[in-house]
Amino acid sequence: MKRLTSDDDLLAGQKREQKGGGRGFVVLVAACLGQFLVVLDVSVVNVALPSMRADLGMSAPGLQWVLNAYTITFAGLMLLGGRAADLFGRKTTFLCGLGLFTAASLAGGLAQEGWQLVAARAAQGVGAAVLSPATLTILTSSFPEGPARARAIGTWTAVGAGGGAAGGLVGGVLTDALSWRWVLLINVPVGAVVLVAAAFWLTERRVRGGRRLDLPGAALVTGGLAAVAYGVVQTESVGWSAPGALLPLGGGLLLLGCFVAVEARVRAPLVPLRVFRAGTVSAANAAMFINGMAMFSMWFFISLYMQNVLEFTPLQAGLGFIPQSLSIVLASKLAPRLMAFTGARNLAVVGVLVAAVGCLWQSGMHADGTYATTVLVPGVLMAIGVGLAATPLATLATAGAAPEEAGLVSGLVNTSRTMGGALGIAVLTTVATAHGGDSSDPAEMAHGLGVSFVVSAVVLTVSVALMLTALPGRATPPARSGR
Repeated sequence: MKRLTSDDDLLAGQKREQKGGGRGFVVLVAACLGQFLVVLDVSVVNVALPSMRADLGMSAPGLQWVLNAYTITFAGLMLLGGRAADLFGRKTTFLCGLGLFTAASLAGGLAQEGWQLVAARAAQGVGAAVLSPATLTILTSSFPEGPARARAIGTWTAVGAGGGAAGGLVGGVLTDALSWRWVLLINVPVGAVVLVAAAFWLTERRVRGGRRLDLPGAALVTGGLAAVAYGVVQTESVGWSAPGALLPLGGGLLLLGCFVAVEARVRAPLVPLRVFRAGTVSAANAAMFINGMAMFSMWFFISLYMQNVLEFTPLQAGLGFIPQSLSIVLASKLAPRLMAFTGARNLAVVGVLVAAVGCLWQSGMHADGTYATTVLVPGVLMAIGVGLAATPLATLATAGAAPEEAGLVSGLVNTSRTMGGALGIAVLTTVATAHGGDSSDPAEMAHGLGVSFVVSAVVLTVSVALMLTALPGRATPPARSGR
């Protein structure tokens, strides 16, 4: 298959793909399914953790790392994955990331020891970090800026959000009907089908030759992000003032500072600092980071409330998420149409405000609550808000990216959201615990979880202020940056 090696070739390739409606549809489906798997595996293991512990004899700290091993490697390596897509080809990177993710899922599903499961989850995170930026890059390089790209990103956002929301349902159904192993093994047949479709239908895209991967920068940013993520995770067990949390946090920040210094001096940086000179890109990523802090933990806390306070089974809790899942998907699909009338910034602001209202309503959860009043309505509001805000922010964050930097910008989008979520779940879990969120008494637990949603509403208000002051109103996206 012919490789595209210049900007003119890239534009010509886009036109050819746009004429082939069937090919464009398959490209969209492949990219969205890849993103669905990546996001699904952030939350799908939650309801299966007790079964994993019983079957493999894992300790409580070991069980925590079934979640953390995936999140840390995913967040820490995503910028490297995005840049690799630019330099080595979007199709090649997509296939490599999905292949590793699928193989690691098989290894995790067949694990016989706790350490094997944790190692497999870490490998899944590496594959996800390579795969996720490539999925968005494939879309932004296959659809021109404007309504077509907005619709594609809307679909990608909806599917990704649906993956996060569906994690509890999928995990509950598979664990109850089969076993915990199938929350990982289910990725294998789906991944295999997407691999075959992508191998035949995706067109390779890469920038001009002669560019090398910035290995020092890659090592510094990966080590820095991974150390910060590890430090944040440690705060859940040792607190914010303990050396076990402060040392990795401080070391991570130091590495990130060194990364900025290196990127300002090397000839072919991993992250050209000029990308951040575009205020729209910086502000949109900052907003996604803040929104991730507030909303990433929503599914986790609501799941705890349904199972530990309302005494739902894992399957019932999973079924309870169906309205939220549908709401976030529908809102994400509606967002591109609304953007044409409101503008990207205004729609994002409306979405975040709706989510904040949902958080305030959710903060009123109590031991005698009912599903309809304390879960369904506020959960749907939060889901609608997230769906309405995510698409315009992703559109603003990727608009105007040069072809050779599309993977980088896509990696920044995913890194901002994931790192914000990792930080948010640690902070909000600490808040909930401090107010009784880990108590065995249902009333105290409900109160602690409710306080965390009050904090989420405050964080979302900060995001609204940032967007109103730093993002353009109804202005068109920024022009494509130069080299």
